[in-house]
Amino acid sequence: MKIATWNINGIKARLDTVLSWLEQARPDIACLQEIKSVDENFPREAFEALGYNVETHGQKGFNGVAILSRRPIDEVGRGLPGADDDIQARFMEAVISTADGAVRIVSLYLPNGNPIASDKFPYKLAWMERLEAWARERLALEEPLILAGDYNVIPMPQDCHDPAAWEGDALYRPESRAAFRRLANCGFTDALRACDEAAGIYTFWDYQAGAWQKNHGIRIDHLMLSPEAADRLRGVSVDSHVRSWEKPSDHVPVIAHMAL
Repeated sequence: MKIATWNINGIKARLDTVLSWLEQARPDIACLQEIKSVDENFPREAFEALGYNVETHGQKGFNGVAILSRRPIDEVGRGLPGADDDIQARFMEAVISTADGAVRIVSLYLPNGNPIASDKFPYKLAWMERLEAWARERLALEEPLILAGDYNVIPMPQDCHDPAAWEGDALYRPESRAAFRRLANCGFTDALRACDEAAGIYTFWDYQAGAWQKNHGIRIDHLMLSPEAADRLRGVSVDSHVRSWEKPSDHVPVIAHMAL
């Protein structure tokens, strides 16, 4: 089974690109972030025509996540618990049955947190605390669990082209990286790093300053696996070639190959 995550940076602008990639890569489950669409305007029929079941948690103009699955989606939960006043559409979980039993999938879009001096950085850190609390509860179920998404966190120096250029940025601040480590230390495995420890593996290249052409990238899109999911991991691939397509997202898909 192929389980993918991809920040598409707007379904309206990227529909043809996403459909082309789905036809080429044929993931069994695809977690999308930044759909930038309310639920009723998401073009679900186009994905259903490719054989996908579709669930969304949308918001007008920004944020928004979706889960596409070739298998039926048994349960869906929208919104990260812990703050009833948080209306940002950044989190959705789904339970999907497989031949080996159920797998729980999350599509998440973690807050960026910039600028540091604004209320956006405390919101990012508080959101990560809520994610950790939620994840600890789900880990107690001892089931395959995959937290897939755009974390807006550069975990280690080898995950960016020039660490010095990111000093002070919310994506690389010590507080953000420490929160990511705390989540991992709950018992999660970073799927890509479990398969490849090499530097220079990126999932995002800014549109500015020729970042793609110069390979000035960062790795901020992650698949974090519970122990039960990590046992079934067989490999990870990054479809970086998609960044060179016409009208690309600034992110590229990351795919976990699972024995499910």
